[in-house]
Amino acid sequence: MSTSTSGDYVIRAIRPDDWPRVKELRLDALRDPIAHLAFLETYEEGAARADAFWQDRATGSGEGSTTARQFVAETPDGSWAGSITVLMEEPGTKDWAGYPVECRQGHVVGVYVRPEHRGNGLIKALLDAGVEWARERAAERVRLLVHQDNERAQGAYRKAGFVPSGVIVPFVRDASQSEVEFVLRWPS
Repeated sequence: MSTSTSGDYVIRAIRPDDWPRVKELRLDALRDPIAHLAFLETYEEGAARADAFWQDRATGSGEGSTTARQFVAETPDGSWAGSITVLMEEPGTKDWAGYPVECRQGHVVGVYVRPEHRGNGLIKALLDAGVEWARERAAERVRLLVHQDNERAQGAYRKAGFVPSGVIVPFVRDASQSEVEFVLRWPS
C-alpha cells in the first residue's frame, strides 16, 4: 500500500527525499509536553543528530524498505499532521530491549500526532496503514509499548483495537517506571 485517504488526510509511506520533514516532525514530537513518556530520546539528543542520520532514517523506513516503514498523514496543504513507524521483527531474534521475539510481528514505534489534529481518528488511520503493511509481510500480530502513565495514548490504542497483552517491561529511560505492551491480533 502506498497511499490511502482518511478524511482530510492522505496517509502515505515516506520517501528518502522527505528526510528534512522527517527530522522536523520528530523534533516537534520531542518538544511535545508528553514526549518524556512517549519517546526514548530527548529533543536535545534528536537536534544534535547529523543530517546523515535523518537521511538514513528516511531511506531505511521509506518506500521500498521491507524491514521498516514510516507512514505520515498529509493535510490538503501538504503539511504533516502525524506519523508512525512499523518495524518488522522476526521470530528467534531479540527486540530492541533484548527480549526474545516469538513470532513474526510488526512493532509500532514513533507514534506522534500534532496537537491540533488529535481526537479526530487520525491515529487509527495511521495505525491501520501500519497494520496493513505488516499483514502484507505475513506478520502474525502487531504490537507497541506505551508508558504506564500515558493514559491518552492507551485510550487511542484501545479505540484502534489494540489490547494489553499482560507483558510489562521496564521503561528504558527510568527502570522505576514501566511500559505496557499492547497487541493487535487477527484470526489466522
